Amino acid sequence: MSHEIRQLTPDDLALMEALSTMFGKAFDELETYTAKRPSAGYLRRLLGSDTFIALAAMKGEEVVGGIAGYEFRKFEQERSEIYIYDLAVAEAHRREGIATSLIEELKRIGAVRGAYVIFVQADTGVEDQPAIELYSRLGTREDVLHFDIAVGEEPVGT
Repeated sequence: MSHEIRQLTPDDLALMEALSTMFGKAFDELETYTAKRPSAGYLRRLLGSDTFIALAAMKGEEVVGGIAGYEFRKFEQERSEIYIYDLAVAEAHRREGIATSLIEELKRIGAVRGAYVIFVQADTGVEDQPAIELYSRLGTREDVLHFDIAVGEEPVGT
């Protein structure tokens, strides 16, 4: 069965929750993605925002992959960048071109919005090697450092 890519809207709350569950399973962080789900109102506002992009790869009624991304409008020029915050495909559906289809749809959306680049972070662990290989085929690698800076007393990552 082939897949289709769907951009989620404020009316797609059930699909957004299914997407979150799929991310949790794919990243082996189910509690992070499902234990404290946002309210329906929060999700509607997020999905209606012009800076958040959620794409679901569907096989029939099943969410088998997805992207959650953010558009950053630049101050130095009238253009934007799109950041892929999460990209995953359910384990049973990997190596079917779904991740590439998701990125291609995000590129199309980015072009319509006036974005000039999409960027994504990949961790260097063995579990992220397939993602690194995919991103290497689709873009240019840039080695950077990433820092999490806490905004409160509790350290980031606890």
